[in-house]
Amino acid sequence: MIFIIISAISFGAIPIFARSAYYAGSEPISVLFFRFSIASVVMIPLMVARNIPFPRGRFLLGLMLMGGLGYVGQSFCYFTALTMASAGLVAILLYLYPAIVTIFSAVLFKERITRLKILALILALTGTVLTIGLDGGGRPLGIALAMTAPFIYSAYILAGSKITKQVGALSSSTVVMISASLVFGGLVAMKGLSIPNTMVGWGGMLAIALVSTVIAIITFFAGLERVGPTNASVLSTFEPVTTVVLAALFMGEKVGSMRMTGGLLTLIAVILLAKSEFNANN
Repeated sequence: MIFIIISAISFGAIPIFARSAYYAGSEPISVLFFRFSIASVVMIPLMVARNIPFPRGRFLLGLMLMGGLGYVGQSFCYFTALTMASAGLVAILLYLYPAIVTIFSAVLFKERITRLKILALILALTGTVLTIGLDGGGRPLGIALAMTAPFIYSAYILAGSKITKQVGALSSSTVVMISASLVFGGLVAMKGLSIPNTMVGWGGMLAIALVSTVIAIITFFAGLERVGPTNASVLSTFEPVTTVVLAALFMGEKVGSMRMTGGLLTLIAVILLAKSEFNANN
C-alpha cells in the first residue's frame, strides 16, 4: 500500500513539473517522448547492473502492448479530450477507473470484494469528485474520448497485475517505458521536437522522467503485485489530492473547503483499505 501511495504522489506531481517545461517552450508530445526516453536510459543500465533478464515470449509482448498501446492510448485520449471538454469533467471521467477495475477484478479474476473495499471505493470516488471539481461540459467526441481513457487504463492495471507477478517490477517497468518511448519517438519524428529553452524547463523534464516515471512506475508495479488491482486502483486516487496540494503550495492555487473534504474522504478510504488488508491477513 505504501508503494502505491508513493506512486500516486509521484504521478500527482506531473502537472507541476510539466508546466515548467511548457513555459520553457516544449509541448505535450515532446515532453512525453523525453519522459519515457530519459527513463529508459536510466532503467536499462540498472537492469544490466543488477543482472536482471528482460522478459521473453508472451510476457514481453504483453508489456510492450501495455506501454505502446495502453500508456500511449490512455495519454492520447486524455490529452485530446482536454481540448474538447472541461478539465474537471475529463479528470473525473478518468478517475472512474477504480470502479471499472473493481468490477472486472470480481468478474474476470474472481477477486473477493468485501464491504470495506466497496465503502473505500465509494469514498475514494466521492473524494476525487470533490477534489477535482466538476466544471462545465464539452463536445460529444471529447466526452467519448474521456470515457475511453479509464477503460484503457483499467485494462493496463488488470494486465499488469498478472504479468508483474511473473516477471517482476523492474523488468515490467523497463519494457513499458521503452515501448512508450518508441511510440512517442515516432510521433515526434512526424510532428517535430520542441526542446525546453531554459534550465528550469529541463529541470521539470528531468523531474517528470525520474520522479513521475521511474519512481512512479516501479513503485506502482511493486505495489500492484502485492495488493492486487482493486486496492491499487483505489489507492491511486491519492494522485489528484497530491496535485491539488502541490498546486496550492507552488502555484498559489486556492484550496477550498470542498477540496479539503475530498482529500479527507480519500484519506479515510486508504485507512479502510488498510483495515481490510489487516483483517484479511489475520
